[in-house]
Amino acid sequence: MSTAETEAGQAGYRRSAGSPRGEARRRELLRRVTADLAANGLVDFSLRRAARAAGTTHKVLLYYFDSADDLLAQAMFELREQRVTKGLAAIAPGLAEQSLAGRVRAIWPILLGDEYVVLAQAIGLTIYDSDRYGELGRTASEQYMTALVGICPPQWPQQRKTEVSQMVLAAMQGFVIDSIITGTNAGAEAGLEALARALDREEAAG
Repeated sequence: MSTAETEAGQAGYRRSAGSPRGEARRRELLRRVTADLAANGLVDFSLRRAARAAGTTHKVLLYYFDSADDLLAQAMFELREQRVTKGLAAIAPGLAEQSLAGRVRAIWPILLGDEYVVLAQAIGLTIYDSDRYGELGRTASEQYMTALVGICPPQWPQQRKTEVSQMVLAAMQGFVIDSIITGTNAGAEAGLEALARALDREEAAG
């Protein structure tokens, strides 16, 4: 087969990847890679490892994703979305009655779920090579901030919601990292209680 014929075939395959059937296939591959990341972390992540986890070849993955970095970014987005969804579900039953501190406390156990180490590893990658992995950190902040702003008291102005949510996000990211580094949640739990008191004072201020 000539180069032109090969390129034409690949282009046709890529067009089919955008069809409903192709999108379903892409989503399934992404689901499998995401599950592998949640279980095994980011250390030694590669396109070949992702292909093994997805039950396919690295060439097939490149039909559906632009590169290994693109696949990693999308899988991490999915993993964080799962985490955010679980967190919001944990507070949904009593959302109207809970204080902001109560909502944050309800989210905390979700942050220490099975996948919390890999999400902390993503922060490490962002720090290690911001040019290559900076988007991992920026996207994470955007996802978490959207969720946190959404649980702030609805009567607060947007700027106040953003400021308080940024404080909560920074604190809780630090708590997660501290838990990993120390191997215990004691320090993080103490910090969480201090954060909760600060949120109670913030909410009491009206």
